[in-house]
Amino acid sequence: MSYSHRWIYAVPLSACALALGVSDALAQNPPNCPTMRKINVGVSSAPPNVVHTSPYIAKELGLFAKRCIDANIIQFEGGQSATSVTAVAQGSAIGAVNEVPIGRGLKVQQIWGLAPRMPQAYMSAPDVKKAADLKGKRLSATGGGVGGFNWRMGREVLKSGGLKVEDAQFVSAAMAGRLPGLVAGQVDGVALHPEDVYLAKQQKATLNVLLQLADLMPNYQFNSYGASLDWIARDRALLRDTVAAMIEANRTIYRDRAKVVPIIMKATEKPKEAVEYAIEIETKNCVWSVNTGFDGKRTEWTIDNSIENGDIEKDKKPSVEQVSNLQFAKEAVEAAGGPVTIGNCKD
Repeated sequence: MSYSHRWIYAVPLSACALALGVSDALAQNPPNCPTMRKINVGVSSAPPNVVHTSPYIAKELGLFAKRCIDANIIQFEGGQSATSVTAVAQGSAIGAVNEVPIGRGLKVQQIWGLAPRMPQAYMSAPDVKKAADLKGKRLSATGGGVGGFNWRMGREVLKSGGLKVEDAQFVSAAMAGRLPGLVAGQVDGVALHPEDVYLAKQQKATLNVLLQLADLMPNYQFNSYGASLDWIARDRALLRDTVAAMIEANRTIYRDRAKVVPIIMKATEKPKEAVEYAIEIETKNCVWSVNTGFDGKRTEWTIDNSIENGDIEKDKKPSVEQVSNLQFAKEAVEAAGGPVTIGNCKD
């Protein structure tokens, strides 16, 4: 099965619009589906990291199909890239949305917290032992350049060492270059997902895990799916059922790891040992949500952090309710069978 189209943030938006197609992977409709409802589901990296593979699991296990959904998965060069944000705002796809575009007036809203907690470590070159050592170094700005996730996390790491953004040089590149760029010495610091941390240490043992981003920013709301307000009003049922399928996929990751490992390996193009390492880390730390993935206090903290950093103007601060649609997420949880607790994971 061919999973996806890939969108690159540097591609003109008009070209991206032409690229919006739908998968013909489902040759036949399930017996209870007179027609299949089509939807584009975005993921935040190309190829996807392990944490972003819930749509692939939902598709491969037939969780979309049983709800009469033909989901076409599209890879973006960063969930905060211009192309990803524009696709969500235009109603072309659901995808990652954070508080910043909402605070700037974009008519979108978070509908489900896929992964509330950050799984990444910030890794550094062998001679960088602490955050203050990043002064004058080259840091990754993959996934959207200035304003993108890696840029924002690099900014936070610099702040923890008493440094400012201008104290380091940020280097934009394709997301696939994060790991090889660090190993080759092209950048001195980058946020890497657990599977790439594993591979980085395999390829160059002298690289340092400078810190865990979840320890640096424990209340940061990491990855939430969003949709345009018009789409939420127009076809709430389709969006609800799409999210319900992905909630069920997340629960399967916790409950039946052996079933999902081959799917994740195929989607991420990563070896089994790296995928299993990432799943172990991410399930242990409840990175994937099993319910709504929303917590008002976490969202509030994240909004305040963006205001403190100047990403949102103080007098345009959005409310928690403007950013995340808790009622919608609760409806999706009910459609997935109701709230559950798996181990220590309740979000």
